[in-house]
Amino acid sequence: MSETKAVETLEMQIADRRREISTERYSMSIGELCNLYTEGELTVHPEFQRFFRWDDSQKSRLIESILLGIPLPPIFVAQTDQGGWDLVDGLQRVSTLLQLQGLLRDEKGRLRKPLVLQGTKYLPALEGRVWESQDDAFTLTKAQKLDVRRARIDVQIIQRQSSSDAKYDLFQRLNSYGSQLTPQELRSCLLVAVNPAFLAWIESLASSALFSDCVGLSERLIREQYDVELVLRFLVLHNRAKLRMADLRNFTQVLDDESVDLARAFPGNKEELEDVFTRTFRAILAGGGENVFRKFDTKKKVFAGSFLNTSFEVFGMGIGYCMANDIPFKVDLLRVVEEFWSRPEMAGGFATGLSTETRMARYIPLGREVVTS
Repeated sequence: MSETKAVETLEMQIADRRREISTERYSMSIGELCNLYTEGELTVHPEFQRFFRWDDSQKSRLIESILLGIPLPPIFVAQTDQGGWDLVDGLQRVSTLLQLQGLLRDEKGRLRKPLVLQGTKYLPALEGRVWESQDDAFTLTKAQKLDVRRARIDVQIIQRQSSSDAKYDLFQRLNSYGSQLTPQELRSCLLVAVNPAFLAWIESLASSALFSDCVGLSERLIREQYDVELVLRFLVLHNRAKLRMADLRNFTQVLDDESVDLARAFPGNKEELEDVFTRTFRAILAGGGENVFRKFDTKKKVFAGSFLNTSFEVFGMGIGYCMANDIPFKVDLLRVVEEFWSRPEMAGGFATGLSTETRMARYIPLGREVVTS
């Protein structure tokens, strides 16, 4: 391709993508923004609030900034088909402002406990202050409240004529910059924006005894929603025909994209997927439970260690493939597991240095072979 042609191609791609997303910037007061929330015109998805990670000192520093007249970064909202706004970026800031005033509601519609401010570097006297109190000594003054409600914030509006794909991509990009969320927590936010019912269903599968008794994850991994990610990995990959490394490159993005596709198809795909999922993990639980996903120590002749991704990809995906395609599989799973770990290539650092896509491209097809009768 000539240099001129390459430049023209890039310019065309930029122009096409810009047309896919239409935005408008609007400046409003914090009071106006909060009124939109109480009137139901601004939606802060309650499901997102589980990711509301700021502690009270961080929230207090935001209020300090407002009282000192420091400008706030813009927030992003997506316009719905009904004309309302869905919050896309700015959860921590908007939630803090709502909680300060006692306006923030939880997933069940209950008002959350109002914020009690902490002393800050420049305003140590903020310690113990609240928006409303019977004790005037601990209540922000009328002037201070007006300073908060009159402070202005820029709202970047993603208009409803923008393509849905572009909206989801923008959501993902904005919420990944400097984010402390795990990849699955960020993915869960994305799925809430696409289809909250789908995420609720996935979480119900992940928390079921049938699944949790098989994977035996630590409390930390469950807090980070790794069990939810494993369910999505299973649904996306268990019956996938092609498992080339090239198709799985940047697996986090692959899982994001294909999870969104599943969410869009839900609940039309629910019955089939849940049937395969249930039959797979019922068979694994009956055939050895969490030992199926642990390493077998060939010297000590015991199952040792904790959950292994490799085992999940070999045996979980392998049994899932058989279930989806009515292929007979070996029911004495623990014997299959012992035989697998007795292979010479599984000694030592069998997965050392392997990327996620390399490991999956290698072990998922192998699992389909080793579990088949």
